[in-house]
Amino acid sequence: MGAVRLEPITWERLTETLADRLLDLGPDDARPWPRVAVDGAPAAGTGELAERLADALRIRGRPALVVAVQGFLRPASLRFEYGHRDPETYYDGWFDTGALWREVFDPLEPGGTGRVLPDLWDPDTDRATRTPYTELPPSGVLLLHGPLLLGRWFPFDLTVHLRLTPGALRRRTEPGERWTLPAFERYEDEVAPAEAADVVVRADNPRHPAWNGGRAGRAGAR
Repeated sequence: MGAVRLEPITWERLTETLADRLLDLGPDDARPWPRVAVDGAPAAGTGELAERLADALRIRGRPALVVAVQGFLRPASLRFEYGHRDPETYYDGWFDTGALWREVFDPLEPGGTGRVLPDLWDPDTDRATRTPYTELPPSGVLLLHGPLLLGRWFPFDLTVHLRLTPGALRRRTEPGERWTLPAFERYEDEVAPAEAADVVVRADNPRHPAWNGGRAGRAGAR
């Protein structure tokens, strides 16, 4: 992360600070439904932060919808075309970005319906989930969480990256999932998420996070 200074913070204060900041993200004509990324490797616990933020927003009177990118996997025939442990396919081909655009982002564009599909594919059955659409009310906030979200031109209004150093990432990744680590090395090289994100949270020690203080979100970036 270069010379960026990180300050200790608790998860509780981080959640409250981000929730307050999200209240300033609209709605307006350009972003009727603010869209937030909580980006990070599975070991970083992006879903936990997304759920905390959703609860904090609801307490503040703002509807929120948490969506996991893992709910938009491609079918096994595509994910495993080059084997079950190919990091290049994990990086480029595991997640159905087209479906995310169609079912999550497009409905939240100006003039959209607000009807979002929370998930599409069940990896256990390798079939569509048949989850019903959820209508996000006007001013509602989308919280999309999971790995490898930045650098794909998704129209986020605020991006949060949970950063793990390579050593921490290896320690906290389940042994059976460590074949994905080269994909995150590539992500660091090609996307530099700690530089691209608006908010960076170092989560090497899950009990003692630190953050960069954040900066204003930029609609349509990354």
